[in-house]
Amino acid sequence: MSSFSLAKFATPAIRAAPVPGTRTIANSASSGKALPFSLHGLRAGVDECNNGHMLRMVMFGKPGAGKGTLSSRLVKKYDILTISTGDLLRQHIAEGTQVGRQAGEIVAQGGLVPDDLMLKVVTSKLDALHDRHWILDGFPRTLGQGKLLDTHLESQNIPLTLIVNLDIPDKVILGRISDRWVHLPSGRVYNMSYNRPKVDGLDDETGEPLIKRPDDHPEIFSRRLKQFYASTSPLFSYYASNPKAARLVTLQGESSDEIWPKLEAAVLSSSPGLRERLPHKRSSRTSPAVWRN
Repeated sequence: MSSFSLAKFATPAIRAAPVPGTRTIANSASSGKALPFSLHGLRAGVDECNNGHMLRMVMFGKPGAGKGTLSSRLVKKYDILTISTGDLLRQHIAEGTQVGRQAGEIVAQGGLVPDDLMLKVVTSKLDALHDRHWILDGFPRTLGQGKLLDTHLESQNIPLTLIVNLDIPDKVILGRISDRWVHLPSGRVYNMSYNRPKVDGLDDETGEPLIKRPDDHPEIFSRRLKQFYASTSPLFSYYASNPKAARLVTLQGESSDEIWPKLEAAVLSSSPGLRERLPHKRSSRTSPAVWRN
């Protein structure tokens, strides 16, 4: 079954800077069940003597849960790569690789890229990163993708070592999305309720206008949450019940600042030898290790 689209990565329209105000959001999607956070309960699914100390991680969470913010925080502090599925797919299409030509034809017709083709896109980079710590962004999103990815990584002896599930209450996410603005070229995210830009409506680093993503509206977002539960819940169950799966931990909270220390502790527990980056002068909103080439 086809499952991946470039539509979510399309450039949205630019709107005027927001005017401070309050919005009431109701009728959010039903909340899914969460696995309790416990560092002592992390399951070892790989041989610690071989690959267990490498960080090969996927992070799940509802749309707007803070995956991008927290991943950027990790790669800013530690020697980790973030591998973006969307970036890789666009790269293959732009370079006209065999996989890119196949995917480009499907995307041009408005179709969804099949799971097996997306696996080739993803593994074209992962297979070369045996000795690097990485976070995979955007894949897997369904049970079928998860099984395909596990099978391939195990065949390469580079299995996943950590799976993080961000469990943010629906009402919190729905309450924050109307205040969210993005600098599209860099991926920097701002929020008018917290983490405001220095100048309203403009990116701190470039001064370029911020963008309001078209799906950051309560009605559309509620539909995205329902879709998330339908497609991703089976994947959670698969990882939670599979004794051979990577370590799995669910982190609960209502903000990225609340979740950050839990995430950092889980990552360091999984990869105790992870090294911090040397000090640099980059902005705290800049992600220095997103794999884009």
